Amino acid sequence: MLFLLAQRPTPTNGALLAAFRRLGIDAALLPVGDTQAREGDTVLVRLRARASADGIEPGLAQADALADEGVLVLNRAGCLTAAHDKLATAIRLARAGLPHPRTLHVDWPLALPEIEYPAVVKPRFGGLGRDVVLCENPDGLVGALERLSHRGWFQRQGVLVQELVPAASELRVIVAAGTVAGALERVAAPGQWRTSASVGVCRPLAELTDEAAETALLAAGAIGCDLVGIDLLEGPTGYVVLDANGAVEFTAAYGLSGADPFEEAARALLANRDGRIRTGGLRVPNAAL
Repeated sequence: MLFLLAQRPTPTNGALLAAFRRLGIDAALLPVGDTQAREGDTVLVRLRARASADGIEPGLAQADALADEGVLVLNRAGCLTAAHDKLATAIRLARAGLPHPRTLHVDWPLALPEIEYPAVVKPRFGGLGRDVVLCENPDGLVGALERLSHRGWFQRQGVLVQELVPAASELRVIVAAGTVAGALERVAAPGQWRTSASVGVCRPLAELTDEAAETALLAAGAIGCDLVGIDLLEGPTGYVVLDANGAVEFTAAYGLSGADPFEEAARALLANRDGRIRTGGLRVPNAAL
């Protein structure tokens, strides 16, 4: 039996479960707190960052307990935390020698970081651009820190200040067990500096370049998640890893050359579960030659 551990159903969770079933796997949603998973089952953890931007949804302790009971857990707690915590993401990427915007952890008002401008202020956890501020100069940074310093997440965890990598678009790549399962280009709307789906335009891709695919695969390996979204920006010297998402939401539009990204992800995860794919056995469907 394969379970998907999540706080709630989402379109992506439903599509993944449907893909597993089409491949002949008995699959179901496992709500947090449900105890029906048993030794020999597989559980894919899909817990998201809290909307309050102060951590991850409850359920990580349950995932660890299931692993101790003989359940195969995909997206283990430590890896999922590394994907959602942007400071942990930066540390893992740096250790792997992967390109990533210079990122500083700031406990305001102890010190103002020395960083190149423009710079971006953001929470350690969160998404959809919430509480993300572009600062053109030190005065703008001070103003942003003062405004955000009253947030609960700020008072508990400090804030990240990150150098801006200018780019008109970004790639979100879905990586499953060492395989690129899908990708999409996200283009900034006119007058916007952000390329996130909440403020930009999404464009399907026919293929993914070898460089982009390799960078995403290496980033996913550094983070350690079995199913993860990797966001890439194309900088002056190549692709830069902007972010990771351990409970990435995606749609059929992510399919490369008409492939189903949910089935691509499900096949890769099942192959990894059965021992047919290991580190080094990376597969990139529809990559440019």
